[in-house]
Amino acid sequence: MLRRILEIFAWGDLIRNLVLRNLRIRYQGSALGFFWTMLNPLFMMGIYFIFISLLKIPINLSELLVGILCWQFFVMCLSDSVNAVTGYPSLVKRTSFPRLVFPASMVIANLVNFLLSLLVLAAFLLVYTVVSGRPLYLGPSWLLLPLAVLLQTVLILGLSSFFACWNVYFRDVEHIMSIVLLAWFFLSPVMYPLSLVLEKTAGRGPLLFNLYLLNPMASLITLYRFAILGTPVPENVFFYISLLLAPLVFILGTALFLKKEPYFADEM
Repeated sequence: MLRRILEIFAWGDLIRNLVLRNLRIRYQGSALGFFWTMLNPLFMMGIYFIFISLLKIPINLSELLVGILCWQFFVMCLSDSVNAVTGYPSLVKRTSFPRLVFPASMVIANLVNFLLSLLVLAAFLLVYTVVSGRPLYLGPSWLLLPLAVLLQTVLILGLSSFFACWNVYFRDVEHIMSIVLLAWFFLSPVMYPLSLVLEKTAGRGPLLFNLYLLNPMASLITLYRFAILGTPVPENVFFYISLLLAPLVFILGTALFLKKEPYFADEM
């Protein structure tokens, strides 16, 4: 399996071309073009901030924006994953190369958007601290930011490979995906802090909170907030187990993709 994964590095030119194609298509015909990479998270932040202000959800603006950017990277990749293979029928049928380059190039394209969004976030936090008078957090936890990005990317690669594979055989996956992502959104602490979940589940024993922590996105968003803002992480073993699910999901999703890959051309 490892050998077949490493094979995709020999197709670096193809991956680069697919990444550039994905980036061009996303902003093709747009007046602002790639600038939307920076505008989108700002607009999303404004919409969600108004929403949580009306509902009086106890989360500050910085935590909210970190959660939105982390979730946006996740949802864009999974939404694109369903057509990662089926979007290239001629290449799949006529050309011999590792099909894993399709989900990989799609994730890399979205990763570029995400990293640029993090630069926007850094600029926003700098301005926000000046305007609000709050101190700018520059603690050692910032060193964990690359780890958070790596774990999320690994998780997304596994899930994207899984859904890209199954959409070749069952085209209903594309329609199911929107429902799954909507439910996943509310089960992840994007618009609320993890401490609120702990507070609401405190009287029902630890089981419910432990199950909630097994959602990898819950732990990843919390890790991002800890790395960037210094907010505390739960002293709970399930938090770390959840983070370790990312490489496990990658292994399982990729293994399924590689197993079904030889039959893709027959199904398209």
